[in-house]
Amino acid sequence: MKTKPNELLISRSAFLGTTVAASWAITQTVSAAKKSAPMIENTEFGKTSDGTPVRLFTLRNQNGVVVKLTNYGGIITEIQTPDRSGKLKNVVCGFDRLETYLKGHPFFGAVAGRVANRIAKGKFTLDGKDYTLAVNNGPNHLHGGIKGFDKQVWAAEVLPNGSVRMTYTSKDGEEGYPGNLKVTMVYSLDNDNALRIEYGATTDKATPINLTNHSYFNLAGSGTILDHVLYLNADQYTKVDETLIPTGEIASVKGTPLDFTTAHSIGERAQQTGLKPFGYDHNFVLNEQDRGLRLAAKVIEPKSGRTLEVSTTEPGVQLYTANHLNGTVVGIGGVSYPQHGAFCLETQHYPDSVNHPQFPSAILRPGGAYKSTTVFKFGVAS
Repeated sequence: MKTKPNELLISRSAFLGTTVAASWAITQTVSAAKKSAPMIENTEFGKTSDGTPVRLFTLRNQNGVVVKLTNYGGIITEIQTPDRSGKLKNVVCGFDRLETYLKGHPFFGAVAGRVANRIAKGKFTLDGKDYTLAVNNGPNHLHGGIKGFDKQVWAAEVLPNGSVRMTYTSKDGEEGYPGNLKVTMVYSLDNDNALRIEYGATTDKATPINLTNHSYFNLAGSGTILDHVLYLNADQYTKVDETLIPTGEIASVKGTPLDFTTAHSIGERAQQTGLKPFGYDHNFVLNEQDRGLRLAAKVIEPKSGRTLEVSTTEPGVQLYTANHLNGTVVGIGGVSYPQHGAFCLETQHYPDSVNHPQFPSAILRPGGAYKSTTVFKFGVAS
């Protein structure tokens, strides 16, 4: 049965419903009792072209939720969550063979870095020195360059608590960035169906850093996400030019198709954003930035009832609606990925922050520590 348009215009309070208290509570802490170690498997996933072995880690919790991830690019390859009837389905775009990832893909499930999102014309100046990076997205630098963190094999280990820790050292000059950057990511799945990613880094030279996970979600498991209903905890967004580089202006979402402070279906106003092809590819300025880990977004898929809550310590989140997919890419289970066949909620610092001193700083210096946490919590609407 189709959802009527007026049923999608849900007030913020009604949309969050009785889950508000729980949602905000989990953004502050996860109880030790709920964080018992999940079952975990560590298996072979193949080898890179130079013979480097790659592993696949499978996490399962007591509710049957399954998360698969690989140390090639820190990629989340699969997430299986139940619908209202308890039926499990994969809700992210991904592949079951390393070879498919090696052939190239649109950052499905990967960590994007050293700097996620765009840097204007691949150039920035830091402490009086000019740096030039690869231009790999029109006139701009995107997601770390030609061989960013998404294409590296990370060292990985299973921790006693059932988490998976991945580490990588990005050498001074890699992809044009300064400093030897030591990066750590820890993935954990708890029995509240929350997938937690904790990032950390140190450097021996001042450098920009902005890490995010680039999972493409479809809570129905197939088809488009235009009927998914989205709430964003963001009253503002960063205006951009025609190449999606911020102009420096932070504007109100009120009265625009970017206003998700009251929940709307993603497709309801997607043709009004002015992007070609149409859809969303916008950075939202999250509210309550002084609160640390807090709710950034909530999505409901009306038919299955599956929900996703995203909490983060980051100041922004990029909403991308897979505008450039076209159905030619086929993933796990033979599912093809059409235009608008998924959405991304990339928690992050703002695009091109290194060239906008008025934005929250994305510069890490020696003696400092980069720390960032994002939680993807899966559930079912009543």
